[in-house]
Amino acid sequence: MRKVIVIGLDGFEPAIVDRLLAAGALPHLARLRAQGGYARVATTCPAQTPVAWSTFATGANPGAHGIFDFVRRDPKTYLPDYSLNRFEQKASYLPPKAVNLRRGTPVWELLSAAGVPSVILRCPCTFPPDNLRGRMLAGMGVPDLRGGQGTSTLYTAGAATAQESEKVVHVAVDAGGSAATHIIGPRNPKTRGDFTAPISLQVDTVRQTVVIRSDGQPATIELRPGQWSAWLKVRFKTGLLQAVRGMVRFHLVAVTPALELYASPVNFDPEAPLFPISAPPEYASELAHAVGTFYTTGMVEDHSGLENGRLSPDAYLEHCEGVLRERERMLLHELARFDQGLLFCLFDTPDRVQHMFWRGRHAGTDDGTRIIEEHYRACDAVIGRVLEHADEQTLVMVLSDHGMADFQRGVHLNTWLHDHGLLVLRSGVAPGDAAGDLFRNVDWSHTRAYALGLGSLYLNLKGREGQGIVERDQAEPLQAAIVKGLAGLGDPVRGTPAIRSVGTRQELYHGPFAAEAPDLVVNFAEGYRVSWSTALGGVPQGQFEDNARKWAGDHIMDPAVVPGVLFMNRAFAGDAARLLDLAPTILAALGIPKGAVMEGGTLLR
Repeated sequence: MRKVIVIGLDGFEPAIVDRLLAAGALPHLARLRAQGGYARVATTCPAQTPVAWSTFATGANPGAHGIFDFVRRDPKTYLPDYSLNRFEQKASYLPPKAVNLRRGTPVWELLSAAGVPSVILRCPCTFPPDNLRGRMLAGMGVPDLRGGQGTSTLYTAGAATAQESEKVVHVAVDAGGSAATHIIGPRNPKTRGDFTAPISLQVDTVRQTVVIRSDGQPATIELRPGQWSAWLKVRFKTGLLQAVRGMVRFHLVAVTPALELYASPVNFDPEAPLFPISAPPEYASELAHAVGTFYTTGMVEDHSGLENGRLSPDAYLEHCEGVLRERERMLLHELARFDQGLLFCLFDTPDRVQHMFWRGRHAGTDDGTRIIEEHYRACDAVIGRVLEHADEQTLVMVLSDHGMADFQRGVHLNTWLHDHGLLVLRSGVAPGDAAGDLFRNVDWSHTRAYALGLGSLYLNLKGREGQGIVERDQAEPLQAAIVKGLAGLGDPVRGTPAIRSVGTRQELYHGPFAAEAPDLVVNFAEGYRVSWSTALGGVPQGQFEDNARKWAGDHIMDPAVVPGVLFMNRAFAGDAARLLDLAPTILAALGIPKGAVMEGGTLLR
């Protein structure tokens, strides 16, 4: 082979694919199946996007690349931290530096060493981007301009209060319909406040319009209810002759009875990002000139805007459709000049659409099924355009990192630990609101285990944790006791098992970074997932809760429940295909030996 094209469709669920294939609704994926084959592909433990795509890239288990969860803990403070990257500043007079926490050797580095180029578009855990022979645009892991994973803003003349992952700016509209306000930009490290950029609003209740004016580009934006704006590029003055560039999109929710104007998280401007988001660094700017301005944050689709009621379902879907088309333009631009090596492009939107519209997944019952199936068909159409660029010397691979299933009930793991005497709260504090989150009322001097992240459990190990009490020789018996207690845990309301099994670090992971892994990983049954509160160190009342959020589809459960899909235009051994096998398969197709620590093998026959 001379070329390998890999298209990632994040979260594509095999059961939906099977149904649509049978109905003839995915003709281009059906063509791939006829040319080569179609199979399930085993995902990682846990079945989380950054973990799975890191294993795809390196051909190794998480113990060899160091990504185990979206959330990791600081063992000294027990506080949560982001797992994909961190920022380091060795001295106050030096600028901060971004560090990628995905380690191991990805397939594109092995290809580069062999003189074979790669183009990598938006693969997770590529921020900051790797050095490679070719081009890379970083994906999940790129922060917004505030350093987080996406903080939106609601401008309102009403009484709204801030909800999850958002800021609320109250504006005073005068008798002439004018209001002066600002865009919230990066944090000011000296004052711990925010840098801002001024904007003005002109509200016309008769015409039902809002005009946004600023010193940015464009200087004037007019919106009607339900409309999204184009990008507004702005500068945040951060010092004498210093400024940071960012960009934001607006969605006008309502003019009356009270103004509500939604602003997206502030993205890096690809023409002048605060940190490099591409390799070579100028590639992001070149791509923007070729295909138009694009989202740069790692988590593009703002599900919190829909969850918080700031975006309507239609507005959210319009947003997702725009992201899909933006990614398609990038892909087609690169396909037009792709003549050798590896081209990878990830489409995240299937995952995000399903998370938010999964409740109505049963065909014919409501709009949820229609929305999801329409999105699958849109992705299939993209595959059709890819196949136009595949000749006899091209291997085409289409895959998902995991599938999707019901998330109906959440399990409060810290509450279970508390009820079994393994996590102790301070005197007078009981599980519930008083316990708070971030372990703020945990008595570490008597706590032996705790849960943080999306299914991860840790022992309060002496010499490792900041206030550890568990001796080394007590660790394995304690692990075994927790495994025995949690495996098969039944839901008293539904009378069904909520947890299928619990894996230990020793069983699941091996490699140079295995010691960084959680001590235990919980594998939930379909319909169940770790609770939202557990992820950030909460200890609610009771061990179970109904999932009342719009986010009703999920995949952070037993990996056997949520395999991904794999299509190729060449015959392959699909009976036991794993994400571990895909990097070796890419290398074999291009005639390159697999990496020394790669655990899988080629699937090509």
